[in-house]
Amino acid sequence: MHTILVIEDDAAIRRGVLDALKFAGHTTLEAGDGEKGLKLALSATFDLMLLDLVLPHASGFDILKALRRERPGTPVIILSARGEENDRVRGLRLGADDYVVKPFSVRELLARVEAVLRRAPERQPVSETLTLTVATIDFGQSVARFENGESAELSERERDVLRYLALNRGRPVSREELLQRVWHIDNKQTETRTVDMHIANLRHKLRDDADSPRVIVTVRGKGYQLT
Repeated sequence: MHTILVIEDDAAIRRGVLDALKFAGHTTLEAGDGEKGLKLALSATFDLMLLDLVLPHASGFDILKALRRERPGTPVIILSARGEENDRVRGLRLGADDYVVKPFSVRELLARVEAVLRRAPERQPVSETLTLTVATIDFGQSVARFENGESAELSERERDVLRYLALNRGRPVSREELLQRVWHIDNKQTETRTVDMHIANLRHKLRDDADSPRVIVTVRGKGYQLT
């Protein structure tokens, strides 16, 4: 099951798309204007965005550009009545994965959604190494290497948490999002203390001061962020 954000100002179209996605087994988020859509695009947890181009308060192009700056690996399908070639080209050049012109059939939309979701893992900018101020992380071998030649082994879960924080570097990631994306479980079924314990272990292994961390910082009310 995937979570899909639908940003569309036409209430009837938005409702039809949401119903189709839910019927197909997906979880949905929605926004009816550009302002709310931009906020959700940069803060919510989702696997794919369906984005209208013509929106009040902020255009779909504005949202797409902001998303690509902050969360470059997130897949996007543009939904628009604009069928002109220039708009299609502009959307694709800004990083959209696909472009569906209204009116479209539910069957076609769902097929395109599934195709983009299948390709999404291939688009994630994952490197096998991560250079931090305190150490170099080798994700392949699950180890942190320090300049003095010492090293610290990471558990599989610690490695995956650090990798996810690295993929979302520059924004705070909530405990609930980490549980969903790293543990692949519903946060309602598990105490978020599990995440805190893994962060504490990571800080210890990375020699990050628990009282005044410099590598994995706590953003009050929002979660953890890799600096």
